[in-house]
Amino acid sequence: MPSGSLAPGMPDDFYARIARRARELGVRCVVDASGAALAEAVDEGVFLVKPSGRELGELVGAPALTIDEKVEAARELVGRGRVEVVALTLGGDGAVLVTAEGVTRLASPPITVRSTVGAGDSFLGAMVLRLAQGHDLAAAFRGGVAAGAATATTEATELCHRDDVERFERQLAGAAAR
Repeated sequence: MPSGSLAPGMPDDFYARIARRARELGVRCVVDASGAALAEAVDEGVFLVKPSGRELGELVGAPALTIDEKVEAARELVGRGRVEVVALTLGGDGAVLVTAEGVTRLASPPITVRSTVGAGDSFLGAMVLRLAQGHDLAAAFRGGVAAGAATATTEATELCHRDDVERFERQLAGAAAR
């Protein structure tokens, strides 16, 4: 799972190389990056990308997109066949999951934001954890939204707490069932 900014001196295609090797090994590759590193990984083909709204806008060359335009851009990425899943994070506006089967949007649980540091990383970490635990994509997505929201309720660089994540997951599952 390539994630984050490349270290100084690393080539822009580093994550693309990892994606290529993962495919050769029959392993799903998940990428959380931005700029040229994200673009090159997408060009190589990956299972899942987790861009923020800003990162997606940069990827498609249109930084000032509305939420609907961001969803359409994510659908186009999936439609081109280079990405199976786009998990688009939108901060306080929640997140959107885009696959060939459709689009799922989840609002963020109502919270008091204390810090957004690490919220996107927590989102993706929880999503990958739930997938590794055998949960379906919808449940993994709920886990991601829950973890991102739970992290945003913590101070400074503190990350989410398990009980908060699980409480938010239950809330999101209840909202989805309605």
